[in-house]
Amino acid sequence: MKTFNFDFMRWRLAASMGSGVALLVSVVTLAFAGLNFGLDFTGGTLVEVGYPKTVVANDVRVQLENAGFNNAVVQNFGTDTDLLIRVPSRPEIDQATLGDQIQALLREAEPEMEVRRSEFVGPAVGAELRETAGLAMLVALGAVMLYIMFRFTGKFSIGAVTALIHDVIITLGMFAIFRWTFDLAVLAAVLAVIGYSLNDTIVVSDRIRENFRKMRRGGAMEIINRSLNQTLGRTVVTSFTTLLVLLALLIFGGELIRGFAIALIIGVFVGTYSSIYVASNMLMVLGIRREDLVVPERERLPDDVP
Repeated sequence: MKTFNFDFMRWRLAASMGSGVALLVSVVTLAFAGLNFGLDFTGGTLVEVGYPKTVVANDVRVQLENAGFNNAVVQNFGTDTDLLIRVPSRPEIDQATLGDQIQALLREAEPEMEVRRSEFVGPAVGAELRETAGLAMLVALGAVMLYIMFRFTGKFSIGAVTALIHDVIITLGMFAIFRWTFDLAVLAAVLAVIGYSLNDTIVVSDRIRENFRKMRRGGAMEIINRSLNQTLGRTVVTSFTTLLVLLALLIFGGELIRGFAIALIIGVFVGTYSSIYVASNMLMVLGIRREDLVVPERERLPDDVP
């Protein structure tokens, strides 16, 4: 595979500033606006219906609001004749019969309307899922840090975990900024982003470690640049083929996995970037040296033959 000769580390300060701004915007948005949690986390009722002819989602939303079902989310689901209706939990509404109430209301306007699916998630279950989701991400990040620390050195583990935290916060920040629904499928995608970013970071870190031990000349910046160029071809091919699959899911996969595909697409871009300008850049910040990666020689025993 062709070896490139880009001076990645030349732009590391500009990249650090860009990452800092992106992280700041993401953290502020998450802190003040928060995520737009789906029914999996908030509790509520989801109803999927099919009409015999094209239906306008806004007309159905107005119909529900006039009947007292406020804050309902109505959107086309796959085709112009299918709708997905989400109504969050409210104390004054009997959630156990809410699905039946919505179906009866819609049938008054269109008797031939067909109910495809009706689900109810209690608020207690949603709150528990939120706590479990946060714990899952923290455990994943902690396990990654331990793995990298045992496989490489402390400086590599700090760089890798910094990159993973960077990727997760920016991915969550994008969902908070654009108010995309955050549900269990998106949570699964965020955990997959951690795995994808880790894989890319390990490949780059392996090559950096190998070059530090093999190259007798050159400083840390030159060795890291050489390593990044050597792995660039593999990174581009892997990211491109992954994006082809994710774009197919986004376009043809339907509404249920749209958020999953969007989160992974963001994760692929951010993860590829972070393996170069976050994990590798942290090695420069921490002052990585050849001495940090020297394999210790085995102490000679008295009976060893010289």
